[in-house]
Amino acid sequence: MADTLDLSHLTEEQQLALQQFTSVTDQDLSTAVPLLQKCQWNAQIAITRFFDGDAETIDPVAEAAAAPPPPAHSRRSETLMHSLSSPRHSTSSSRSRNGLEEAPRVVATPEGQLTQPLPFPLSILLLPFNLTYAIFQRVFGAVGYLFPVLPRLLARIWSGRASRPSRDTGRKQLNPRDTAARFMREFEEEYGVTHATLPFHEEGYAQVFDIAKRDLKYFLVVLLSPEHDDTAPFVRETLLSPEFVHFVQQPENNILLWAGTVQDAEAYQVATALNATKFPFATLICHTPSVSASAMSKIATSAGPVAAGDLIAKLQGAMQTHNAELERVKRQREEQQASRNIRQEQESAYERSLAQDREKARKKKEEAAAKEKAEREEREREERAAEQARKLYQWRRWRAQSLPSEPGEAVKDAVRMSIRMPDGERVVRKFRADADLEELYAFVECYDLLSNGEAEVSEKQALEPEGYEHDFKFQLVSPMPREAYGLEKGGSIRDRIGRSGNLIVEKIVEEDDDEEADDQ
Repeated sequence: MADTLDLSHLTEEQQLALQQFTSVTDQDLSTAVPLLQKCQWNAQIAITRFFDGDAETIDPVAEAAAAPPPPAHSRRSETLMHSLSSPRHSTSSSRSRNGLEEAPRVVATPEGQLTQPLPFPLSILLLPFNLTYAIFQRVFGAVGYLFPVLPRLLARIWSGRASRPSRDTGRKQLNPRDTAARFMREFEEEYGVTHATLPFHEEGYAQVFDIAKRDLKYFLVVLLSPEHDDTAPFVRETLLSPEFVHFVQQPENNILLWAGTVQDAEAYQVATALNATKFPFATLICHTPSVSASAMSKIATSAGPVAAGDLIAKLQGAMQTHNAELERVKRQREEQQASRNIRQEQESAYERSLAQDREKARKKKEEAAAKEKAEREEREREERAAEQARKLYQWRRWRAQSLPSEPGEAVKDAVRMSIRMPDGERVVRKFRADADLEELYAFVECYDLLSNGEAEVSEKQALEPEGYEHDFKFQLVSPMPREAYGLEKGGSIRDRIGRSGNLIVEKIVEEDDDEEADDQ
C-alpha cells in the first residue's frame, strides 16, 4: 500500500519530517504518514510516541499543539546553537531529579549556514583589517616555526583559560557521513592502526543517537581536540589499549562508538551541546525512562586524560546501574511488538477469511450465472425446437393440400410407384409423368396426413410458413440394383426412375443424431 501514497502534496518541511521519522524508525510510509499527521508533522513527538508504544493511548495531536512552534528552519533548530547564549541556564534546566543530564540530539548545521558572507560594502571597509590579520598570522607562523615552544606555551595558556571548545574555521565542512569517514581515515593514518580497530560508526551523531535510542543501546561519544597535548597520549594509552578495544568490541556490552574532532563543525556543535569544557572528552549516553519516556541522558562522563582501566570501570559501573531499567523497557517493547504482531496476524487472518468468503461468493455467483445461462439456452433451444416443429407441421399441411391428386385410369402416361414406408407398409400410387421428383418426396413426407384425411377435412387453408426451408430427412432408394434418387439432381419422376419403380424409404442419420445416440 505504501506505493500507492501520493507524497507530491507534502510541503518541504513535511517531507523532511517524514524522511527523519522513517530513517529513525524504519517504518513504511503507510504507517509513518498517519502518525505524523496526528502529531502535526512534529517528527520528534512522532518518534517518541513510536518508541514508547503509546501513540494510541496518548493524544499526540494535543501534545503537538501544546509544543512550541518549530523555527523557520527545522534542521538548524536541532543544532542547539541557541544554548551558546545561556549555557548555565540550559545545563541547570536539563538536570533531572535523579541527577542525570539529558543528552540532546544534535543535527549538523547545513553547510550553507556555517558561514555567512559579509555584504560587499562591509567587506570593503574590513579589507585593511583582514590584510593586517593575514600578515600577522603569517609572521606568527614563521616565528612559531623557528621557536616551536611558543605555540605550545600559548596553547597551554589558552586551553587553561578557555571554557568552550574551538574549531578550525578553515577546515572544509562536509556532510556528517563524509565527516565521520574523514575522521576515521585521519585517525588511522595518524596513529598507525588498521581499519575497524575501534568500531567507530561511519554516520553522523544524530543518526547514531537515533539507533541507540531505537535499539536501547549505549552510545559512547568521544571528542578529541588536536590543540591539546593530552590528546595523543589519551588515544594511544587509553582508546587503543587492548582492554578498551576489547571492551567496546564485545557484542554483549551493546556499545555504539562515535568520535570526532572539534575542528569539524558537527563535533564542535556536539561538544557545545554536551557541555564539554575539557578535552579529551568521553560520555556514555543511554535511554533513561526514569527521567522521561523519551529521554536520552548522560550516565557517565570523563573529561581530560584518564587510564583505560579507570575509564572502563566508570563505564561498566554506569552500565550496570541502568541495565535492569533498559531490560525492563526492552521487555515492554517486546510485549508491545508481540501485541502488534498478534493484531497484525489477526487482521491478516481476518483479511484471508474475507478473501475466502469473497472467493466463495464469486464462485457461487459464477455458478448461478452459468446455471442461469444453461437454463436460458435450454429454454431457447426448446423454443426453437417447438417453433421448428410448428413450422414443419404447417409446411406438411400446406404441402399436402398443394399436392396434385392421383391421376385416374384415363391418364395413360402416368407412372406407377410402389413405396415401402419406414414402418413396413407398402404404398402404391400413380403420379403424372412430368411430375417433379420433389412431388414424390412430398407425398412420402405427408403420407400420414393424406392417409388420415387431415388435409381434406381442414376448414382453413394452410399457408406456407415464412422463412422456412424444408429439409427431407430421408431418401428414396431402389433395392436391386441399389440406387439412391436424391433431390440434388432434380428432374421428373419418369426421367429419373421410369414408368414404374419399387422404392424403399431410408432415413438419413445426421452426425448430431449419432452423437446423441452415443451419449445415451
